[in-house]
Amino acid sequence: MIRHLILEDGTTFEGLGFGAPATTFGEIIFHTAMTGYQEIITDPIYDGQMIVFSMPVVGAAGIHAEAYESVKPMIRGMIVHDLAEVSVNRQRRMNLDRFLKQHNIPGLYQVDTRKLIRHLRETGPQKATIVDYADDHAVDQLVATVLTNKQVQNTATSKPYANPGRGRHIVVIDFGLKHGILRMLGDYDANVSVLPYTTSVDEVLTLDPDGVILSTGPGDPRSLPESVLTLIRVLQTKTPLLGIGLGHELFALANDATLVPLPSEHHGMNHPIQEIISKQIFYAMQGQGYAVDETLLDRKKLFVTYRDLVDGAVQGLRHRDYPAFSVQFFPDAAPGPYEATAVFADFFETVEDYVEHHS
Repeated sequence: MIRHLILEDGTTFEGLGFGAPATTFGEIIFHTAMTGYQEIITDPIYDGQMIVFSMPVVGAAGIHAEAYESVKPMIRGMIVHDLAEVSVNRQRRMNLDRFLKQHNIPGLYQVDTRKLIRHLRETGPQKATIVDYADDHAVDQLVATVLTNKQVQNTATSKPYANPGRGRHIVVIDFGLKHGILRMLGDYDANVSVLPYTTSVDEVLTLDPDGVILSTGPGDPRSLPESVLTLIRVLQTKTPLLGIGLGHELFALANDATLVPLPSEHHGMNHPIQEIISKQIFYAMQGQGYAVDETLLDRKKLFVTYRDLVDGAVQGLRHRDYPAFSVQFFPDAAPGPYEATAVFADFFETVEDYVEHHS
């Protein structure tokens, strides 16, 4: 069935529908990863968004149990150039088309994604809709639609829960936690307590954590309440702390940094990152819409540890006085690359040193 993608600026693209035959609205962004589409569409950071994939063919890996980053997909729509109808993955339980149908998410294929991505590079993210007919009524509905800014509330847990282990006790503050972080903590046999982002300082410290992680998450970090920044300011003085993705941005805000929207967002697993102290270069997964304004950074509090080699954006920060640091990229390798997982080794080394000197 022929369906249409309409962008907020009036541009339209035609394609064939797959997944659910539903009408959808959301912010449209593009993703340059060549693998890992299941991890991407189930990642909570994409809550409320439509994703255009640059990989030429999507769907050949099917859907399987090891590749979920949340219990269900968070996206509003999926746009691809070509759809693989037959999976070559021996682990598959279902194909992509059926998976999207189950979750009432529409998709489009046979779309000129190269032209669409070039357009989005020039315009940046914007509202979009997938409809049956690209008429004036559909355009009017899109213009009138107000997208939510409550993505963290939509995705983060509202109640504490445990992911037990026998190692160090790590508290994770959930802003839209992806499962890859829990898998990495499991590799270190960490005893994990996941807490809502609305938790208080006393509730965290009562658990006597050996370290705290500020999770990834969706949306604009500047829309979260001041209480979140207060929580971070106190915790960074009490225990080792690691911020990832949205957690990195919140760590920066808590230390008086300024965030600016990127003109072209970073969504891919092929971003070259350089660790400044060692000059080592590696590739990492990113899902970034905001960047720290380095010119306004308080150098008495924070210094830059990692940098994106494509546009020079800050990719990591470390506090000068406390055992607290953060990374903008995703070091959990879900999907890869695996080169960035050393961040977790650094965190646990910091935890061990802190425990040794404060026990």
